[in-house]
Amino acid sequence: MRFSISSCWNSHRHDDGYAMLVELANLGFDWVELSHGIRLSLVPGILKALDEGVVKISSVHNFCPLPVGVMGAAPNLYEPAAPTRRERILWLHNTLKTLDFADRVACDRVVLHSGRARFLFGNPGKALEAAAETTAEPDATPPPVENALRKLRKAKKKPMKRLRESFGLLVERARERGVTFGVENREAFTEMPMDEDMKPFLEEMAAEGPFAYWHDAGHAQLKERMGLLKHAEFLTGLRPLLTGFHLHDVSEEGKDHQPPGTGTIDWEALAPLIGGGDTVVMEMSPRLRSAQIREGRDYLRRVVPALSSAAS
Repeated sequence: MRFSISSCWNSHRHDDGYAMLVELANLGFDWVELSHGIRLSLVPGILKALDEGVVKISSVHNFCPLPVGVMGAAPNLYEPAAPTRRERILWLHNTLKTLDFADRVACDRVVLHSGRARFLFGNPGKALEAAAETTAEPDATPPPVENALRKLRKAKKKPMKRLRESFGLLVERARERGVTFGVENREAFTEMPMDEDMKPFLEEMAAEGPFAYWHDAGHAQLKERMGLLKHAEFLTGLRPLLTGFHLHDVSEEGKDHQPPGTGTIDWEALAPLIGGGDTVVMEMSPRLRSAQIREGRDYLRRVVPALSSAAS
């Protein structure tokens, strides 16, 4: 198993990629995900650390490294479902550069975002903020949620068509590189695919090329909070298509990227769904202290059987 930590925790604090990876290794991790905040200036030190065996790279998160001139994390800077051809070309160009970089760091997993449906006015996602604070019957869909879903279903057709076309352009290069794309579930309501579409979409894409599911536990928990899905049930349905995890908790106030075991996620329900062959990445807030990272790491090793056996 690849039990990993994302560089999103510390990349912004470092000017040297070598020191960045040493700090992550000192937290007790052999594997690191290079996230979407890797500036070009960090690359020489990263390559030096890999040559010396400081860590191994479990996965990279598009865009990695960042596009020229971009100095902070920007995974949605360009979107594969964008309405303009120019933006889709920029997305493709920089995603192919991420694929090349994954090859340089001997990594075979690339995490992708899929873009969103765009609204000039009447964005239905805003109505869900109020819905998240209401209580409903356990199996009932609150009216604001149902209304928002209806609007999004009408708006999704064109962006989903563009998304399929954009992802299709990656297939040949990914096969050459031996890379699998992990398509991540997202926390924003208007981001694609809709949760109800994720399984059929990935089944379709997996038939065409190396596409799989990447489960972000915090994002799914936020969607459960909005009344959009049931977290464990959602993951169970996508388990056959899964290639990796971002694991972090969600506080009572709705803040994600918190240490596992400190928030609202039912880890006992998720633990049996994490397998020994998965890539498991702790994706932690930069605001957390080193001690909190270690506590979250140890908590996961206690409650997730696959991680416990891998550590022994």
